[in-house]
Amino acid sequence: MKFVNRTARVAVAAGLLMAAGAAVAQDKPVELRFAHWLPASHPLAKLGFEPWAKSVEAASKGSIKVMLFPAQQLGKAADHYDMARDGIADLTWANPGYQAGRFPLFAAGELPFLIAKPGPGSAALDQWYRAYAGKEMKDVKFCLAHLHVGTMHSKKPIDSPEQLKGMKIRSSNGTASQYMSAVGATNVQVSAPESRDALEKGVADAIMFPWHSIITFGIDKAVKYHTDTRMYSSDFAWTMNPGFYNKLSAAQKKVIDDHCTNEWAGKIGAAWGDDEDSGREKMIKLGGHTMVPVSPAQLAAWQKSAEPVYTQWAADVTKAGTDAKKALDDLRKELATRKGGH
Repeated sequence: MKFVNRTARVAVAAGLLMAAGAAVAQDKPVELRFAHWLPASHPLAKLGFEPWAKSVEAASKGSIKVMLFPAQQLGKAADHYDMARDGIADLTWANPGYQAGRFPLFAAGELPFLIAKPGPGSAALDQWYRAYAGKEMKDVKFCLAHLHVGTMHSKKPIDSPEQLKGMKIRSSNGTASQYMSAVGATNVQVSAPESRDALEKGVADAIMFPWHSIITFGIDKAVKYHTDTRMYSSDFAWTMNPGFYNKLSAAQKKVIDDHCTNEWAGKIGAAWGDDEDSGREKMIKLGGHTMVPVSPAQLAAWQKSAEPVYTQWAADVTKAGTDAKKALDDLRKELATRKGGH
C-alpha cells in the first residue's frame, strides 16, 4: 500500500512538473524593444546590451525576444527616459544627466572626483539608488544603474582648472556642466554622437568623455591632449515601461527581475569600464596623443574647484525633500565597501 501511495505521489509530482513546463512553453511570446543611442558597434553594446539580451532570451526559453534599436533609431539621446515612460520603447538606456536638474539624487553618481573605478562604482551606485528610484523615477520601472569614468580631452594641454576659464567645453552631463560653469567655462550642449562634429567645427574646445569612446566615436581625430586623471563619472539608468512589464506572465516577469539586479549592474559596469580604460593605452600606441600629467597638488586644486558643485547638489536634493548629507554619506559608505571611490 505504501508503495502504491509513493507511486501515486511520484505520478502527481511528475504531472505538476509537466504542467509547469507546459505553462512556461505556453507563455505568450513578446518582443522587448530595447532602445539606446550608441552605435551598434560600441563596446557597451557588445559587452553589455547584447549579452543581457541573449541571457533574457535564454532564460525565458525564447518567449521574450529582445530587439535592439541603436544609434537613436527610436528617438534622440536626451529623450530615452521619456521614451520608456511613454512606451515608445519597452526598455531604454537613459542618461538622466542629459536633463539637468530632473533627477537630483541620481546625479550623485556624477559628482566630480567621487568615483574612481567603474565596476565597483557601478555596483555601489546601483545598490544605493534602489532606495530612491521608486520616488525619483516613479513613472518607469527602474531596472539597473551603472556608470563610466572619464576625463578631459582637448585641443591644448589642460592640467589645472584655471585654464578652463573662457573655454568651450562639451560636458558629459548636467553636473559636469555645473562644474564647468563654476570654473568659468562655457558649456556646449551636444550629445555624444554629435561631439566630434562640434569639436572639428570649433563649437567646442574640449570634451569630457571616457577613454575608449574617444576612439569609438572618432573624436581622437579632433583632440590630441588628455588630462591624465579620473575627473568625472556619468551614470546611466536602464528604464522600462511599466505597461510592458505588467503585461508579462509571472514567469516572464521573473526573468526580467532576475536581469534587473545589482549583480548585472556591477557586471556591465566592469565590462564596459575595463574596455573604456583600455582606450588610454590604445591612444598612446596610435601616436600623436599626449597624456597630460596631474600632480597631487594639482589634483587637490581640481577637487577644491569642484566644491561648489557638491554644495549645489546638496541644495537640489534638499529641495526635492531628501536628506542630502545622509544620502551622500550612504553613497560614500557603499563606495568604500566596494572600493569604488577615490
